[in-house]
Amino acid sequence: MRLVFAGTPEPAVAALKAIVASRHELVGVVTRPDAPAGRGRKLVASPVAQYAEELGGIEILKPVKPRDPDFLARLTEIAPDCCPVVAYGGLLPQAALDIPPHGWINLHFSVLPAWRGAAPVQHSIIAGDDVTGASTFRIVKALDAGPVYGVLTEPIGPQDTSGDLLHRLAESGAKLLVDTLDGIEAGVLEAREQPADGVTLAPKITVEDAELDLAAPAQRVDRLVRGCNPAPGAWTVFRGERLKVLAVRLTDEELKPGELRATKSSVAVGTGSKAVELVTVQPQGKKPMAAADWARGVRLTDEDRLGLAGE
Repeated sequence: MRLVFAGTPEPAVAALKAIVASRHELVGVVTRPDAPAGRGRKLVASPVAQYAEELGGIEILKPVKPRDPDFLARLTEIAPDCCPVVAYGGLLPQAALDIPPHGWINLHFSVLPAWRGAAPVQHSIIAGDDVTGASTFRIVKALDAGPVYGVLTEPIGPQDTSGDLLHRLAESGAKLLVDTLDGIEAGVLEAREQPADGVTLAPKITVEDAELDLAAPAQRVDRLVRGCNPAPGAWTVFRGERLKVLAVRLTDEELKPGELRATKSSVAVGTGSKAVELVTVQPQGKKPMAAADWARGVRLTDEDRLGLAGE
């Protein structure tokens, strides 16, 4: 089939690579416009655009909005049979959905109808799920509600961050997407409507959502830290400034919520149940560091606490 691939962030590159290696013909790539990045805030192409540029000879479309008439006209001229999608990030209008005869086939990183939305992997970890996965489905106007072609499952390990899990799902999901495209072309795959029960939503996680509640049980603190790693990064407040918490470890130590206890090699903070050990932290304006090194640098006192933003 003639394919136009739509995707933007790094996890989408694995699927694009798999499509390039498949028997299908990649005739174009759709991605989000270049965006400011880094300290200099220079415009930088998306990871998908960068990879497509390396391929050479592939037309790259970067519409500000997918409903732009020029974009719709060009996509019609390209005449793809199908448009595979992985984390594109733009709302596709019906006029775009109607162009390819086999539709837009999305690789979504959850077992639908669970965790429809922008951040399924993060929400699955934060919610304490034991298993997640990926689904391929035909895009319709309703959010992640289209009929499903294929599904795979993936266990969530006790130390998995969203970065770890997304990396694995990106690799296994790339094969699922190509298998789905093969099945559609061969006419042997039939999409099935999603069940009405079991729908959960996974909206984008904001910086505000990532604030740690140290009065919550230790396991909930641990899940939020892992779910928000690498982005946006769980955080709390220390001496009036934000402190990102990138990794913790569960302990049997007893401390009051927010109370700190440091040794030469470790730092623990109390939660609503057992304390957690701070493993990696990132002070405001600095690089990530071992929590023990941070504690030595700030010279913790007995009065220091974490998480007193509102006091």
